Amino acid sequence: MANNARPQGQGGGGSGAAPPSAVWRLYASECLGTLLLVAIGCSLVVLDFAKGSPVAAAIPSAAWRRALTGLLFGATGGTIALSPIGHASGAHINPIVSLAFWRRGTLAPSVAAGYVVAQLVGAILGALPLLLWGRWAASVKLAATLPGPAGPVAAVLGEVGATTCLIVGLFVFLGHQRLRRFTPGLFPPLYAFLVWIEAPLSGTSTNPARSLGPALVGHVWTGWWIDWVGPLAGLAVGLLILQRPGLAHLKVEVAKLYHFHWDPHGILHGLHPKNSRARAG
Repeated sequence: MANNARPQGQGGGGSGAAPPSAVWRLYASECLGTLLLVAIGCSLVVLDFAKGSPVAAAIPSAAWRRALTGLLFGATGGTIALSPIGHASGAHINPIVSLAFWRRGTLAPSVAAGYVVAQLVGAILGALPLLLWGRWAASVKLAATLPGPAGPVAAVLGEVGATTCLIVGLFVFLGHQRLRRFTPGLFPPLYAFLVWIEAPLSGTSTNPARSLGPALVGHVWTGWWIDWVGPLAGLAVGLLILQRPGLAHLKVEVAKLYHFHWDPHGILHGLHPKNSRARAG
């Protein structure tokens, strides 16, 4: 059970500057978390869809394999959120999530920027192990998120819808005291549904970092801009929905996917002085 107490020694204005080493530990944690997400999650994509894969032979239906892949991808992210990585940095492992926490007032702009850079670096490093898949290594491009036959407009709209679901679902869970401890459990069913229904349109990114790694390693840049424009637009739509009367009361106390409150310097609570301009009004 998550501890709902505020960090000791922290008041509304913070208690002083956090040491640089503390912030860099958060960045290192985000880099490692994103590395694991891409290495494990995209390996699952290759395993499920590579030519000659035993999974493809056992489950001929591409739709069922999409759902399975989304389920396991979401479970990977949820497990990272519950791990020491989530305890430390919050396991955003997605630039869109970090930007959302910034806009919701629990992450300073400078820290959010550091998170995004760390996530992009982690995603690139995490895509490198995909080359070790032996005879399936040529199928690394399967892990890339590409626009489908419906075209780029449909792909962008698909990413907007999928990312909106992610942001609204995430902050609804985190905003309810009874639900927030179960937030990591949201991701497996959410991504099972999203990948099943939306992957034919865009590949279901919702995460520019997750898409960058395989694109760079696999040299697949078709529609790369969709993985930025769609999720960023989905973030904007999700934040607008969260401002509606029925949801505006939801408040997020800490910038973590699992509601650990351990944050001795107030960096992820919006308590640090540098966060004052990023607090929710």
